[in-house]
Amino acid sequence: MGKGGSLSDGVLKKILLSYTYVAIWIFLSFTVIVYNKYILDRKMYNWPFPISLTIIHMSFCSAIAFFLINVFRVVEPVSMSRSLYLSSVVPIGALYSLSLWFSNSAYIYLSVSFIQMLKALMPVAVYSIGVLLKKDAFKSDTMLNMLSISLGVAIAAYGEARFDSWGVLLQLGAVCFEATRLVMIQILLASKGITLNPITSLYYVAPCCLVFLFVPWVVVEYPLLRDSANFHFDFVIFGTNSLCAFALNLAVFLLVGKTSALTMNVAGVVKDWLLIAFSWSVIKDTVTPVNLIGYGLAFLGVAYYNHSKLQALKAKEAQKKAAQADEESGRLLEERGEEGTGKKSESQS
Repeated sequence: MGKGGSLSDGVLKKILLSYTYVAIWIFLSFTVIVYNKYILDRKMYNWPFPISLTIIHMSFCSAIAFFLINVFRVVEPVSMSRSLYLSSVVPIGALYSLSLWFSNSAYIYLSVSFIQMLKALMPVAVYSIGVLLKKDAFKSDTMLNMLSISLGVAIAAYGEARFDSWGVLLQLGAVCFEATRLVMIQILLASKGITLNPITSLYYVAPCCLVFLFVPWVVVEYPLLRDSANFHFDFVIFGTNSLCAFALNLAVFLLVGKTSALTMNVAGVVKDWLLIAFSWSVIKDTVTPVNLIGYGLAFLGVAYYNHSKLQALKAKEAQKKAAQADEESGRLLEERGEEGTGKKSESQS
């Protein structure tokens, strides 16, 4: 096989690896969502303690991250001062704890399919908060796109058979906290040149989550668990559930690191449709035609948003390459000018 064939094999291998990373992320994300629903739903495992479940996850992730960094030296910790930790990591940890608490709580009241439909509002929340915090510029066409997504989710909510106001408020709160966290990561960490992979992220952020979750846990859930005489800690259930949550964090790093965040957004849309189908066919959640029409509209809005981001990235990349080419051309002209000057000096002497 010639040189061209080798190049084709390399491209094919890269494509196959990208699809593998996407498949791993979808599988783990799918598993964590369904597993959390199974544990928290009163009609299934019937352990409706979302703060406790989040604390178990964060404790497990903190311990694993600690051993991977300090004992096994898999990755090096990020150099971070106390003031930077308090001003940047602590607020992000607080937002993350609220996002996990509220999103896990929503599983008690809402179906998996409806929760995925509400999650379509994530681009709306990220863009709106980015504009408010002056991280993104306001664009009328983008805002119209956001309104179309919101309209689709509103129609889906109108057609929801198991609509629960408290569950919807919890999930909307989770979306807002998560969107704020993502914007704050850009403002507080990325702007300072600090990047955290999932292991170092959990190493720094997970202990913050534990601290912020401890107070509501003591007030809300600890008295109920203390008075529940028939409860025993199932190490198999909670151990495997926590392991899946940790593996999902690694899969996010693998997917974004080897492909892009935009690829994860597109894969997330596929995952949402799979979860809706699973929720309807296996869990037997009711999915109405109005649900599907509304989510279909929101899906089109999200797809257009992702397409717009892809086009913007391509334009930015083309502009960057053009600037590099201009810089290279200028350097070559300068070198040739210096050579010509040198030869002229030699001839005159």
